[in-house]
Amino acid sequence: MISPRGESPTASSNLPPRLLLVLASESPRRKALLASAGITPDAILPANLDEAPLKGELPRHCAERLAGAKAQAVAKQLKSNPAFILAADTVVACGRRMLPKAADANDVHSCLRLLHGRSHAVITAVAVIRPDGKLLARTVVTRVSFARLSLEAINAYVESGEGIGKAGGYAIQGRAEAFTRQINGSYSNVVGLPLFQTLQLLKGCGYPVP
Repeated sequence: MISPRGESPTASSNLPPRLLLVLASESPRRKALLASAGITPDAILPANLDEAPLKGELPRHCAERLAGAKAQAVAKQLKSNPAFILAADTVVACGRRMLPKAADANDVHSCLRLLHGRSHAVITAVAVIRPDGKLLARTVVTRVSFARLSLEAINAYVESGEGIGKAGGYAIQGRAEAFTRQINGSYSNVVGLPLFQTLQLLKGCGYPVP
């Protein structure tokens, strides 16, 4: 049994299951975006799956597969405590090529060298499992165009450390916004969660969105 809002395990039994929202992600950006819409998950329970793409898998299919798998993995842990489970997966892609979640400075540098002066896609699949077990999902694609970047600008960004741990090696809500020439689509999607579409999906599933 999970503990809502950090309380003791016994407290969760007093919370109506239909009002219980579990976020299957440890991303502080997703949590903050939900908070900006007045939503606080009752628990955060990451799925901890292998997020490596399958051989020959297209970026959109990868995001959709992983979002659904994350939601289902958490649902299996909550059989005795049905809940609304919200999961998401974001993929940054140049054409068919998927960029990694940057693990170190070398990854950030490689990503920026590939992205500078080009347009790329930020693809987020959002999946919600209702308390009755039904899964609903949406996929949102945002096109982002970067200006041409000097080697000095790339090196300065790498040294800032901001891109480590970020899909595609950059954070649009930070210094990388200065690299962005144009965005076509949801800005919050690039941050980590397409907020409008996520709220509409939760509302359609029966979750009481403020």
